[in-house]
Amino acid sequence: MTMKANTVQDQNAWISNAIKVIEADYQRSADTHLIKLDIPSLEGIDLYLKDESTHPTGSLKHRLARSLFLYALCNGWINQNTTVIESSSGSTAVSEAYFARLLGLPFIAVVPRKTASKKIEQIEFYGGKAHFVDSSAAIYDESRRLATELNGHYMDQFTYAERATDWRGNNNIANSIFNQMKFERFPIPTWIVMSPGTGGTSATIGRYIRYQMHPTQLCVVDPENSVFYDYFMNRDATITLDSGSRIEGIGRPRVEPSFIPNVISEMRKIPDAASVATVHWLQHIIGRKAGASTGTNLYGVLQLAAEMKQRGETGSIVTLLCDSGERYLDTYYNDEWIAANIGDTSAYLAQLQQLQQTGKWQA
Repeated sequence: MTMKANTVQDQNAWISNAIKVIEADYQRSADTHLIKLDIPSLEGIDLYLKDESTHPTGSLKHRLARSLFLYALCNGWINQNTTVIESSSGSTAVSEAYFARLLGLPFIAVVPRKTASKKIEQIEFYGGKAHFVDSSAAIYDESRRLATELNGHYMDQFTYAERATDWRGNNNIANSIFNQMKFERFPIPTWIVMSPGTGGTSATIGRYIRYQMHPTQLCVVDPENSVFYDYFMNRDATITLDSGSRIEGIGRPRVEPSFIPNVISEMRKIPDAASVATVHWLQHIIGRKAGASTGTNLYGVLQLAAEMKQRGETGSIVTLLCDSGERYLDTYYNDEWIAANIGDTSAYLAQLQQLQQTGKWQA
């Protein structure tokens, strides 16, 4: 028996309903909390973490996945018969699997084999399938191949992240940060600090700052084994790396289309050992585990805060708590794994403790 093809009217009706389902899910969601860090040694400088781990899928990428699905639906790239494919280091795939299940669509995540096992479990929990490749650089071509083979849609977060979100406002993350800061001592942040995965969030924040004519500066912090910092410094879009980032969710072996360097005020390169040390230090401040990308963000924040204090400046700095450390108990919270894959973090822990006690940054 031959299945009857869907008419244009049927497809439009399905797309309209799919958008309504995603918007209804959004209306049931609260905004994420802005946590104020208490660091008395940095008197006059207020630090904040926007806690993106409280999204239904547990990370900042929930916002991106929602935007990507709405963008694809409104462009007519997805219908009721579409298999959705995404290339990811895990968190975006978890969030896209959630939205695919919401719409009743098959979902395949093309992920590096080293991806945290907890993320794979979550992808599968939401009904998605993990398709493994041996390196971060292989995810793109394999995703395109699968999309062609299955007549599906390759979501391609690395291309569309910067354009799927409305950077002017409409409840994007930048809009949320500035609204939540309204009644703080320094309501307009001196700095917003974040790390790039696709580059989409830094593009959204940087554009929003300019559009709203804020004096806030955007600092983007890059891990080791990532090309974004080098590209920012020399604008060579052809640079690539053979190995991928050891800080899951951020850093890329190639320059991604969604990374927009001209909206960034400053970039810094953060050692991976510093990122891991910082989330262990943070755990003693807030009583919770965070993923290592949060450590990359916060290490940059603390550098900037110490420099502001040395200059006698006051103000506020905002960054992101990207996801929970519970996803990384077998990696960033496993001493043996850290020793084998990251190295000695003790010097950075001592540096952070010194900063906490004195407000001074010792290189």
